[in-house]
Amino acid sequence: MDGKESLTVVEIEAEPVVGPAPPPPRSRKRPLQFEQTYLDSLPSANMYEKSFMHRDVVTHVAVSQTEFLITGSADGHLKFWKKKPIGIEFAKHFRSHLGPIEGLAVSSDGLLCCTISNDKSVKIYDVVNYDMMVMIRLPFVPGTVEWVYKQGDVKAKLAISDRNCSYVHIYDARSGTNEPIIFKEIHMGPVKVMKYNHTFNTVISADEKGIIEYWCPATLQFPEDRVSFKLKSDTSLFEVVKCKTTVSAIEVSPDGKQFAITSPDRKIRVFYFRSGKLRRQYDESLEAAQELQRADVPLYRLEAIDFGRRIAVEKEIEKTENVPQPNAIFDESSNFIIYATLLGIKVVNLQTNKVARILGKVENNDRFLKIALYQGDRNSKKVRKIPAAAANVNENKDPLTDPTLLCCAFKKHRIYLFSRREPEEPEDATKGRDVFNEKPPADELLAASDIGKSVTTSLPENVIMHTSLGDIHIKLYPEECPKTVENFTTHCRNGYYDNLIFHRVIKGFMIQTGDPLGDGTGGQSIWGREFEDEFHKSLRHDRPFTLSMANAGQNTNGSQFFITTVATPWLDNKHTVFGRVVKGMDVVQGIEKVKTDKQDKPYQDVKILNVTIPKS
Repeated sequence: MDGKESLTVVEIEAEPVVGPAPPPPRSRKRPLQFEQTYLDSLPSANMYEKSFMHRDVVTHVAVSQTEFLITGSADGHLKFWKKKPIGIEFAKHFRSHLGPIEGLAVSSDGLLCCTISNDKSVKIYDVVNYDMMVMIRLPFVPGTVEWVYKQGDVKAKLAISDRNCSYVHIYDARSGTNEPIIFKEIHMGPVKVMKYNHTFNTVISADEKGIIEYWCPATLQFPEDRVSFKLKSDTSLFEVVKCKTTVSAIEVSPDGKQFAITSPDRKIRVFYFRSGKLRRQYDESLEAAQELQRADVPLYRLEAIDFGRRIAVEKEIEKTENVPQPNAIFDESSNFIIYATLLGIKVVNLQTNKVARILGKVENNDRFLKIALYQGDRNSKKVRKIPAAAANVNENKDPLTDPTLLCCAFKKHRIYLFSRREPEEPEDATKGRDVFNEKPPADELLAASDIGKSVTTSLPENVIMHTSLGDIHIKLYPEECPKTVENFTTHCRNGYYDNLIFHRVIKGFMIQTGDPLGDGTGGQSIWGREFEDEFHKSLRHDRPFTLSMANAGQNTNGSQFFITTVATPWLDNKHTVFGRVVKGMDVVQGIEKVKTDKQDKPYQDVKILNVTIPKS
């Protein structure tokens, strides 16, 4: 999004402030120089461009400096994807572990990748050749893993923590031995998270209690010569413990001067590395999100039903074990921080402290969690010779770099790619943005083949909706959407829709009805429960006068439906298209033009008198 709105943010002061926060100082913050150039090197699309399948829920995503994307899933499978000038292509697939992948790490030079699992094994891969090179057997169950060497080091050092005690073990991945180089107790308890800062050759780690430590990977000692403090009491590193929370993920900025921490309390904390001082703190709690909705800021505004559904998903995430831990990453300039929220993926300018854009806000069926960013191989000679702005956007040629955000989502078998391009609407409907590169589970295939076999032949293909402004003739698609058509036509026969009003009318968008309560919150299916979506490759929101089911998220169809008045491609794969208006378009346009209040409800009721089903 081009508009910029201020975040809900807690500015860090020397002493805690009790009571209402004072107004901000009058002095204006300096704008970020070359901000637009930096933003041009980041994904900007409102919708994800492509998604690809795993066989199970995706839990880990990573990007290598050697232009590979690496993804892992809950069934222990690992996939390598090669970055192309535009998009990605599948490279290789490994069964890395019999159980779930517990940790995935990629080295700072992008050459090595490793995975750990509770089977006490470490699998190490050569990324460029996408081949498994080493397997290490551990005498303990690993907790977390991180590569801790710089480019050019003789030893490819790998740090692995013990899940059940405070020891950290350092291995040489190239030595071919199962014995560690060195091991030591770094924390008082088991280490939960580690991240290597290659600029300062220092590891930042956190234990189960939220205590943060710095240590040198060679000696496992505190690196006094690389930081500006001697005592942690002079820093803000106890902030997490003070707030009675822990550390979920740590990410270091490319310049090494900052690192970001995400926590279960839904706050993102950005620290200066050398001083250990807290720079920014962003509150993404459910309370803060609800406050934003009440404030009615356009950038964050969602429909009430949609927002309620997202809040429900957040609460489900809190109750679910082994959910991928969300992280907050930096762009290559270290001026922007990017993280997933219930509203979408926020791109925040750390200098001006404002949201630069939100990606995926319209993707209300997907709650993105862990993310990784590809911005091109900046070490390549081809890119170095060209100014940054010109290297990213070239109107006459393909861009030299294709900035791509790689994401996984809650309970989804897919990886999602955001770029600077919105998804295409191909002529061949089978080539949509959701690529079926894996066979769907057997139960899904069985359900898809059995749905509506017994009822399809007897379902009507046409209905006439008699409204207070005229008749609307509608063609239905029982073959493609049997369950939706059965629900709709049964309601029509039973008089369910008789005398219901069009409760939501938006000019230049659609007209909505089917709610007995008349406020958009009521209605149920003929089965007395919500039923699943029925998306078909040939039925898209690619034209006006499309009949589609209203819902509050994935598989939440009831009785409400709407008729579009323009093409609405952003609704594809979110709402089931099950009919088209073939006569009475002028009636639809007449309803669209009625005057409405601020809630889009017509001042004068427009009603469905009844719906008749012609005899075939």
